[in-house]
Amino acid sequence: MLRQLDWLHDLDISYDASTFDTDPFEPQPDGAKTIFPFIVSSGEGHSYVELPYTLVQDSTLFLTLKATSNEIWERKLDWIGRKGGLALLNVHPDYVSFDQNMNSHVFPSELYAKFLRHVKREYTDRYWSPLPRELADFTVAHQSAPSLNVGEG
Repeated sequence: MLRQLDWLHDLDISYDASTFDTDPFEPQPDGAKTIFPFIVSSGEGHSYVELPYTLVQDSTLFLTLKATSNEIWERKLDWIGRKGGLALLNVHPDYVSFDQNMNSHVFPSELYAKFLRHVKREYTDRYWSPLPRELADFTVAHQSAPSLNVGEG
């Protein structure tokens, strides 16, 4: 995931979700360095909201790092919750095995289900689960999000 946030202005979008907060396993490991949505301005009047992934991708966690539990997700979620940040997780259905056919390219769906049970158990009535466009609209309406100007000479 190579970040060129200024290029996305050409798409005339209202939000994007392709930047990590930080991920040492990505080509640009420093990421956006925030667990909060932020506004990316072009300097020419166009802006969009960036929704950073804040939980390590499933493929990285289970296939690259060979984790056998979702403890890393749970610990990071707990930290994000204490900070009041955005918990955004990218799950690839093509890497999830919903049956007993396991190989090195999939992980058991139970790991994801267990994480969702953790969220329900620990955070019931304490979180908002909006669609990405709803979160982007909220971020713009409240303008409390940090702003990043890109593409300025």
